[in-house]
Order: sequence, then C-alpha cells, then structure tokens
Amino acid sequence: MGERDDPQVGRLAQSERAARLMELLGLSEEELCQTLAVDPLTLLSGQLEHSTELPILLDLLSEASDRAGAPVLQRWVRVGGPGRRPIDALLVRDFATFEDAVADLAERGFVLRGGGGATRR
Repeated sequence: MGERDDPQVGRLAQSERAARLMELLGLSEEELCQTLAVDPLTLLSGQLEHSTELPILLDLLSEASDRAGAPVLQRWVRVGGPGRRPIDALLVRDFATFEDAVADLAERGFVLRGGGGATRR
C-alpha cells in the first residue's frame, strides 16, 4: 500500500488544510467547525474527506494570502466591506457571497479602511 492509499496521510493533509484556513482567517475552532459543517471530534481526527469546501476555500484565498498576508485577511474577514462581514457568510455557509467578498477585496486592491486610516497591500 503506497502513501496515496494510506488514510492516515489523507487525514494529515486535511488537518493541515483546516489549520491553514483557520490561521489565514483567524478563525476559532468553533467557527471552523461551523464553516465546514463538522463537529470538533471530526476536525481533530482529520476525517474531513467529505468537506469539499476546504480545498476550494483555500484556493479562493490563495492570491489574497500571497498579496495581503494573513494579518490583513484576519482583519478583513471580521470587518469586510459593503454588506455583511465575510465571516458571517462563512458561518452560514454562503460560499457564493464569501467568494464575492474575496473578489471585491482583490478588486479594491486589498485596502482595509477603519481605525487609523487605510491599509493597502
């Protein structure tokens, strides 16, 4: 049995992806579980094979993460732009709205307003 067929390797990869999403957006474990529609035990065991959203969300955030970095994304997900906050869309699993928010962030040039002025990346 090769590495590709080893379920432990697959679980580890899924756990790493989940941790990456959590880190990128500054999500709590509860928020991550709600976004992926899993319970904490499933998350901890890495049995996320059914979660097709996880790789899609990471792909969607790839450019934003490269251009803006996790600190900007962590602030953006809680502040957002016009309409509701991106975290709100994630928590109700409205991935189309979240995708629109990511596209809006990229279109605006990774600018976050508020507090001490604008942060541009």
